[in-house]
Amino acid sequence: MKTVLCFGDSNTWGHRPDGSGRYALNERWPGVMEAVLGDGFRVLVEGLGGRTTVHDDPIDGAHLNGLTYLTPCLASQKPIDLVVIMLGTNDLKHRFSVLADDIARAAGKLVQLVQQSDAGPQGSAPDVLLVAPAPVLEVGAVGIRFTGGQAKSQQFSATYAAVADELGCHFLNAGDHITSSQIDGIHLDVDAHLLLGQAIAARVLEIME
Repeated sequence: MKTVLCFGDSNTWGHRPDGSGRYALNERWPGVMEAVLGDGFRVLVEGLGGRTTVHDDPIDGAHLNGLTYLTPCLASQKPIDLVVIMLGTNDLKHRFSVLADDIARAAGKLVQLVQQSDAGPQGSAPDVLLVAPAPVLEVGAVGIRFTGGQAKSQQFSATYAAVADELGCHFLNAGDHITSSQIDGIHLDVDAHLLLGQAIAARVLEIME
């Protein structure tokens, strides 16, 4: 059996755009992916609302730093065959004031951490699939926190692809398959979860062949 770890933020956790809680397990993209992959796969989900790539959030807390959490996460879940990383949306918050290229390179630090770990089978390093998050929309009450983020996020497809190529990991651009919800501009509608789960599952099957 192959083990896939999904490491992400509130869109991996399954946050509803209208703020009414969390999608059911089978509606969230990791749940959709697991259903598509079938019995030969086990999908572990590490999604946390507000999680950044490498930043201690000065308002919401240092525990949201994905880089510091990833090492113990890998250690507790190993052996892992593949780690799917989809982070960077929260780095778009105006408080961090970082460029799209910086965000992609920060995501690359997570990739490198996995590649340098012994969390794979027989102490090897797991494969990594880096997913560029879908572009955000600056709408609603949440949008003001992401002022300037829409334009930056539209560069993710290129900046993340460049980092994936540099580091030799697998890549998928979520924006090729889905768009962010018009409700809050950040999270995904249930249909987007379905499409994203199917797209990532197809990519995982290609990788694990």
